Amino acid sequence: MPAVRGDGMRGLAVFISDIRNCKSKEAEVKRINKELANIRSKFKGDKTLDGYQKKKYVCKLLFIFLLGHDIDFGHMEAVNLLSSNKYTEKQIGYLFISVLVNTNSDLIKLIVQSIKNDLGSRNPVHVNLALQCIANIGSKEMADAFGNDIPKLLVSGETMDVVKQSAALCLLRLFRTTQEIIPGGEWTSRIIHLLNDQHMGVVTAACSLIEALVKKNPDEYKGCVSLAVSRLSRIVTASYTDLQDYTYYFVPAPWLSVKLLRLLQHYPPPEDPGVRGRLNECLDTILNKAQEPPKSKKVQHSNAKNAVLFEAISIIIHSDSEPNLLVRACNQLGQFLSHRETNLRYLALETMCLLATSEFSHEAVKKHQETVINALKTERDVSVRQRAVDLLYAMCDRSNAEEIVQEMLNYLETADYSIREEMVLKVAILAEKYAQDYTWYVDVILNLIRIAGDYVSEEVWYRVIQIVVNREDVQGYAAKTVFEALQAPACHENMVKVGGYILGEFGNLIAGDSRSAPAVQFQLLHSKYHLCSPGTRALLLTTYIKFINLFPEIKGQIQEVLKSNSNLRSSDAELQQRASEYLHLSITTTTDVLATVLEEMPPFTEKESSILAVLKKKSGRMSAQEAQKEARVQARENNAVPALEKVQNAQLNNSTSADLLGLSTPPATQNNNQSNTGVLVDVLGDLYGGSNSNTHNGTSSSPSLTSSGAVDNIKKFVCKNNGVLYENDIIQIGIKSEFRQNLGRIGVFYGNKTSMPLQGFTPAVSVGPGQQGKVTVQVKPVEPSVDAGAQVQQLVNCECVEDFNGLPDLSVSFTYGNVPQRLALRLPLSCNKFFEPTDMNGESFFARWKNLSAPAQEAQKIFKATSPMENASIKTKLLGFGMQLLEGIDPNPDNYVCAAIIHTRTQQIGCLLRLEPNRQAEMYRLTIRASKESTSSILAELLAEQF
Repeated sequence: MPAVRGDGMRGLAVFISDIRNCKSKEAEVKRINKELANIRSKFKGDKTLDGYQKKKYVCKLLFIFLLGHDIDFGHMEAVNLLSSNKYTEKQIGYLFISVLVNTNSDLIKLIVQSIKNDLGSRNPVHVNLALQCIANIGSKEMADAFGNDIPKLLVSGETMDVVKQSAALCLLRLFRTTQEIIPGGEWTSRIIHLLNDQHMGVVTAACSLIEALVKKNPDEYKGCVSLAVSRLSRIVTASYTDLQDYTYYFVPAPWLSVKLLRLLQHYPPPEDPGVRGRLNECLDTILNKAQEPPKSKKVQHSNAKNAVLFEAISIIIHSDSEPNLLVRACNQLGQFLSHRETNLRYLALETMCLLATSEFSHEAVKKHQETVINALKTERDVSVRQRAVDLLYAMCDRSNAEEIVQEMLNYLETADYSIREEMVLKVAILAEKYAQDYTWYVDVILNLIRIAGDYVSEEVWYRVIQIVVNREDVQGYAAKTVFEALQAPACHENMVKVGGYILGEFGNLIAGDSRSAPAVQFQLLHSKYHLCSPGTRALLLTTYIKFINLFPEIKGQIQEVLKSNSNLRSSDAELQQRASEYLHLSITTTTDVLATVLEEMPPFTEKESSILAVLKKKSGRMSAQEAQKEARVQARENNAVPALEKVQNAQLNNSTSADLLGLSTPPATQNNNQSNTGVLVDVLGDLYGGSNSNTHNGTSSSPSLTSSGAVDNIKKFVCKNNGVLYENDIIQIGIKSEFRQNLGRIGVFYGNKTSMPLQGFTPAVSVGPGQQGKVTVQVKPVEPSVDAGAQVQQLVNCECVEDFNGLPDLSVSFTYGNVPQRLALRLPLSCNKFFEPTDMNGESFFARWKNLSAPAQEAQKIFKATSPMENASIKTKLLGFGMQLLEGIDPNPDNYVCAAIIHTRTQQIGCLLRLEPNRQAEMYRLTIRASKESTSSILAELLAEQF
C-alpha cells in the first residue's frame, strides 16, 4: 500500500482512521457499507473521474477487502489504471489485480493485453510492475500467455539488469506452476551463462532459477558447474570492499555464495581437474576464514559467515572425496559444540551426523564423543539433546558400541517423553548391529524393556526372540536372564511377552536349578496373567501348553488353569478358543503326538531387521545427504564381521549370518535374491492385500521379484481396480481406482524404495491411437522430487466418450543416483472399467440375447485354459471384470452368463456374456454380444487373456 503522506490521498487516510476508531464490529460494518455505497455511486455516476480519484477509490476497495469483506465491483477501474503512465496509479492497479482478480474473470484478456504492453515498454519500472504481477498471480493461464516473452526478456542483451533480475524470478515462479514453460536447446546455454553476468543481482536471481531447472533435468544443465565454481571463486577470494553493494556485515555476497554451493550439490565432484581444484580452493578458503577473528561483534556478521560455512561443509560431505577437507570440517564443527549460541550447537551436531557416515571423517568425529555425551546430559533444549542422540547413533561402531549404548540407556531413564521411542529403536539397532557377544545384546534389550517398556515396539521384542531362537549359544542365558527379570514386583507387559515366549521354548534349559524349577516358572508367569491384556494372555496360554510338553509333572496344575471359568468362558473369543483347544489337546493326545505338535520352534529365516525401517518412519528426518551416505555405512560394515561371529558360524551347522541387520555378506547357502524393500513401508499393503505382494513387518516384497528384476502386473488389472501395478528395486507403483457410469478416478501411488531421493520425477499419461478422442484423461501434477522411503499420490480423472481399445500409456521419468531412469508402462484404464452390472431374469436375458444376433454384434473366442478351472476363481474374475453374474439362468449349470451396461458420454451399450468351460479338454468358449458392433470384440480380447 503506498504511503499516505505526500501522496495526497487524504480521503483514504480519513477512512482508515474512521475504521480504526470504530468501537464495535457493527459500527465498522456500517462505516464500510457507507463507503462502498459512495464508491459505487462515484464509479457509476461520475464519468469524469481522473486517475488520482480512481486510484484513491481502488485503494479503499483494496483496504476493505483486506479487512475481510467481499468486493464485487471496481475491477474495471483497476484495469483502467494499468494504462496510466503514472507509477503510483499503475502500481495500485497491478496490486488490486494481483489480489482480487480471478484468473477465470472476463477481464483477464484485457489484463493480459495491458501486461503485454508494459512488457514491451522502454520504461524499466513499468516492465518490472508487469513481471511482478505475473509472478504474483502465477497461474497456468499466465504461463501460457507469457511463456515466450519472459525467456526472451531474460536473455536479451538490451534488457536492463534490474529487469533481468525480475524476469528470472518471474520465470522461476511460472516454472513451478508449469514446467514446460522453459524452452530447451540453445536457451539452456543462454540461461546458464547468466551466471557470468556482471550484475550480482542478476546472478543471484538466475542462480535460483537454474537450481530449480537442475532438479528437473540435471544432465541438460550440467554446464553450469564450471561457471558456478568460477563465480564462487571470485566471491570467496574477494575482499569485502570489492563487492560493497553486495557485502552484508563484512561478508561478501553471502546469499549468492549459499545459492552457488547448493547448486553444486546437485552434481558429483567435477571431473575436470582444474575445476575441481578451484572448488577445493574455495572450500579451503571458506574454512580458513571461519578461523579468523570476527570483523564485527554483531550477530548478523556471524550468521552470514556461518551460513556460508555450513553450506560449504555440506558440499564437502556431498563430495566425500577429500579427506583433508572432511577432517578440517569436523574440527571446525567440534569447536561449535561448546559455543554459547544454541543454534550453532544444534547445527554442529546435525552436520556431524552426516560427517560420521564418511569413512574419511568417522574417526575424527569419534574424538568428540565425550563432548557429545556431556551435551546429552546438560543441554536445556530438547531439540539439541535429540541431535546429540542422533550423533551418538551415527558415530557408533564396534570399538565404542558398548560405551555409547550404556550412556544412552542411562539417559533413557530421564529422557524426554518425546524422544524416548526413537531412542529405544536406536539402542536396539546398535545393540544388534555391533553385538560381539549376544548375551550382551539380550541384556540390553531386557534393560530397554525394564526402563522404557511403554516405548518398546513390537518389532523390538519380536527381534530379540528371533535372535534367541536362531542362536543356540544364547538360549540358556536368555532363559535365565528373563526368569530373573520376571521376579521384579513391577514387570512391564512386554517383559511378560518375552518371558512367556522364551521360557515356553527354552525353560527346560534352566529347570535343573531348584530356584527355577518347572513349577516355579509356571507360578511366576501365572502370577502376571491376570494383569495382562488379552493378547498377552493368549501368548501365555500357548506357553502353558508348551510347559505340558516340557514338564509333564506340572500337567495337572496347567489343566486346572485351562479349565477355569475365566478362560473357558472368557468374553474374549481368542482366549476361550485357545483354552478349550489346548485343554483337549493335553487330555486326548498321546505323549508322542503332543511332543510332535509342540516341538521347539525352528530357526527363523534370516532377513533384514524391520527396526531400521520403523526408525526411519518414526524420525521422518532423513535428509537426502543422509540417504546417500547410508549406502557407504553399509559398505563399510560389510567388511567388519567380528571374529566371534566367524567362530560361531563355523560351529553351527546350517547357521545363517549373525549380522542380523543384513549388513554382512550372507553364507553361500542362503538365498540372497530378496528385494531390498526394507526402506519402503508399503502403504498399499493394507489396501491391496492379495497375491501380488507379501507383507512382513510393515514392508512389502514381491515373491517373484529378484534384486535386479521387475514385476509388471498390468494384465491382472483387467479384473481388479486396486493393487501393485509395477515394482522393481527402486520404485513401487500402486493403483487405487473407482468408476461411476462414464466417469472414473485413478489414484496412482509412487513409492520410493531406496535410501536416496528420486529427482526430476515426472510421470505422464497419454492416450494412444486406439483411445484418441474416445477417452479423456486429466492428470494432476506431482512434486518433482520423491524423498527416500516416501510415497506420493497422483490423481488421474478420466471420462469414457465412446468404447475404446487398448490402454493409455504411463511414462515415469526420474533421476536416481545421477542416472536417468525411464519406465514405459500402461495405465490400467480399459473399456470394461465403465461397466454397470445389470440384473435380469432368464426370460429377459434370452430375449435380449436373441435381439443381439447380428454377426457384427457378437464376438466369440475359443482358447486353452492357462490356470486351474476352479469355480470360485472364474466367478471372481467375471465379477472383477465388472459384469453381473446371473446364476441359475443357463440350462447348463457349468456355464456362466453375465450382463452389464457400458456408460459412455454419448450412449449406453448393453453387453451380455456367456462363458462355457470344458474341463476335460481344458478349453473355454467365450461369447460376448453388445448393442454396439465394435464393443463385443474389444471385451472378448480383454477377458480371454484372464483365463
